[in-house]
Amino acid sequence: MKKPSLGQISDYEIKQLKVFKAVVDCGGFSAAAAELNISRPTVSNHIASLESRLGMTLCKRGRSGFTLTEEGGVVYEQTNLLLNQLDQFRSTINNLGDSPNGVLRIALSDTFSTDKRSKFPEIVKTFCKVAPNVILKTEVDHMRDMERQILNDELDVAFIPYHRKLDGLNYIHLFSDENYLYCAAGHPFYGMDDQHISQEMLNRARLIHAGLQPHEEVYQNLSEMNLAGSSYHYESRIALTLSGEFVCFLPEEVARPYVQSGQLKAIAKDKKHFTLGAAVIYKRSHKPNRAKKLFLGTIQQFFDDTGHQAPY
Repeated sequence: MKKPSLGQISDYEIKQLKVFKAVVDCGGFSAAAAELNISRPTVSNHIASLESRLGMTLCKRGRSGFTLTEEGGVVYEQTNLLLNQLDQFRSTINNLGDSPNGVLRIALSDTFSTDKRSKFPEIVKTFCKVAPNVILKTEVDHMRDMERQILNDELDVAFIPYHRKLDGLNYIHLFSDENYLYCAAGHPFYGMDDQHISQEMLNRARLIHAGLQPHEEVYQNLSEMNLAGSSYHYESRIALTLSGEFVCFLPEEVARPYVQSGQLKAIAKDKKHFTLGAAVIYKRSHKPNRAKKLFLGTIQQFFDDTGHQAPY
């Protein structure tokens, strides 16, 4: 390889860097080709061309698998910074003025988009009337990832179950969930009266938990229990519990249809229970973003009295 040298960066180099980022994120050429919907040889050609342009080897590929070189790790880190800055620049410029356009990046925890209490469809409908040119990029994600992405300017707004407050984030309270312990029809607790289920029995039961660092009230419920597995998303947590092998905590509203059908049963409500809030989070920032401001304002139209209801 020639001595590393980089002059002006054109759109073509930006495209190559995006391909390189996809290769690293996907862990290899074949997976990146599928993600980008291009052929594997095309991916290889982009990476070879980028390596030649930069004058360095970015990654090693072979039977032992895909690995980044030390230089490749640096280029990957700088690529993320560059692409994020480009996205931020584009978003900031597009959101100047009274009629914003560009992309508004939103993420939600599972079930939030269809939970009637979040009023997400109504919020979107109202927002689209005042900002019809804004493209909404919406994903379902893990709470930890959403917090990190908001702080790193990779997301604009996120709907999350509240577990903690982080410096640098603002919170809009949406609603509160009562969380109880549930078991399925095949579990020994299902046919027992609560008065016969002792604290010791509850602590021995195999629990599927969310896998998060909990706040104090949640910690008090979990601290002595048998943490036998973890699943952040409610859907998989419920599926594991329906096996009859585990118990799990669920919001009452999420569990309701399974309780009504007889598949799940709340147990020991007087012994195991906590309240968890749902909130919208966004980063404290002085950068103008008209679309984000309008979206947050729309949320507050629907949740204008929530400050007094927050459980935290």
